[in-house]
Amino acid sequence: MEEEALDRAFMALADPVRRAMVARLSRGDATVNELAEPFAITKQAVSKHIQVLEHAGLVTRSRDAQRRPVHLDAAALERLTAWIDQYRLIAESRFRQLDQLLGAGDSHQQQEDKPAKKKEELK
Repeated sequence: MEEEALDRAFMALADPVRRAMVARLSRGDATVNELAEPFAITKQAVSKHIQVLEHAGLVTRSRDAQRRPVHLDAAALERLTAWIDQYRLIAESRFRQLDQLLGAGDSHQQQEDKPAKKKEELK
């Protein structure tokens, strides 16, 4: 994913109102009025939020007679997820390696502790 598109998407998602709109749209298409319902903001403000999401490529609008429903672009979210996943997988791999090293250290320490315990038991 190109850097500018990533920047626009993450900037759009930085706002809690827009994240809530994306969450609502994940359940299905909605009109501006439907998206405005849970917020104490004007429909004009809601429209501006939608424009930011559109510019980021996260949503699209269509015309259905008098309605102009807003649609979530699942492919755009998938691209963001793929970008995040590449770094998550690297981090998980490092944690697994660290776990293995710490686990090896624990088993080595347990081996060293066993003779000391046996000596104490013999006393």
